[in-house]
Amino acid sequence: MPHVLFVFGTRPEAIKLAPLIEELRRNPSFDVRVCVTGQHREMLAQVLRLFDIVPEFDLDLMTLDQGLSEMTAAILAGMRDVLRSTRPDLVVVQGDTTSAFAAGLAAFYAGIDVAHVEAGLRSGDSLAPWPEEVNRKLLSIVTRYHFAPTEESRANLLREGTDPAQIFVTGNTVIDALKKAASRIDGDDVLRARLDSEFSFLDRRRRLILVTGHRRESFGSGFESICDALAEIAGEHEDVEIVYPVHLNPNVMLPVHRILGRNARIHLIEPIDYLSFVYLMTRSEFILTDSGGVQEEASTLGKPVLILRETTERPEAVSEGNARVVGTDRETIVSETRLLLHDAAHRAAMSQPSLAFGDGKAAERIAEVLLEATLSDRCRAASPRAT
Repeated sequence: MPHVLFVFGTRPEAIKLAPLIEELRRNPSFDVRVCVTGQHREMLAQVLRLFDIVPEFDLDLMTLDQGLSEMTAAILAGMRDVLRSTRPDLVVVQGDTTSAFAAGLAAFYAGIDVAHVEAGLRSGDSLAPWPEEVNRKLLSIVTRYHFAPTEESRANLLREGTDPAQIFVTGNTVIDALKKAASRIDGDDVLRARLDSEFSFLDRRRRLILVTGHRRESFGSGFESICDALAEIAGEHEDVEIVYPVHLNPNVMLPVHRILGRNARIHLIEPIDYLSFVYLMTRSEFILTDSGGVQEEASTLGKPVLILRETTERPEAVSEGNARVVGTDRETIVSETRLLLHDAAHRAAMSQPSLAFGDGKAAERIAEVLLEATLSDRCRAASPRAT
């Protein structure tokens, strides 16, 4: 029975890996275990509870304002001990976090194969997003199974010299999670009533703009500019209210609350669970975000997206017309928001649901590849060598 170890540390990783963990656990051919690095303790716990994931290993690495060097070193050391004690056949990581990169590197050092879910995304700028662009490029070097969400991601890997036989286009597992969450909300009247009550402070007579933001490259003046833009938007439009689940990082919380904390139509709330976030996405008129996953989810739901970054590794959303890159410039954010609010034809053109990032069956495709690959490896290992 192939032993597969999933490693992750942040809420987005957990959301995107949960469908694959569930898929493999349904298959008796796999022995599935989970290791969390622990740097996003509160936000990660919400997702683990939602998807009923109980980690076998917890590195518990969260410290206040932890630096990337310290985090990487701690993950490498912690993973060394876990890998020595468990000797998995395969380590599965997701995306472009420091957890993913360091866990993949630790597996490589231990001579263990790495599977990379959401492989091949590239912005073309090593500093945006930072350090994620470099993390995912370095991770590709030590990966054996590259699960690319789109053909464009596959093309990025091929340009870098990746063996075509090791690349599999599957769609993104975040769409699997999104579809399950949306279906659960639609099909459960009690849950829907709870969510309606949880967000009863929102006025249904006003148009809702959902905002998320947490990228390191925007710390400082970038976040202040975003907040200034939000304040101007709320001040101009009486029929609009904004809800912003604020990331727990002090580099985000402090400027956001300082600039926006007294505006009655800007609701600054604590991070919410995934079902609540999907509910807010479905209620929103459009979304302002610097999150890669939200770009994919919003496009799938047919929600226009203004990307609060200078570039994106998900160009499919832009090319299909669902998203626009606006960066952190105050005037650009305000003008693009005005356009969405006042130009119905423009808003409708950006509101067409997209299948660019998947159809909800990515986890099933990845499981099929892993089953075939691990069984093939075992057959080769059991065969007598030619002399």
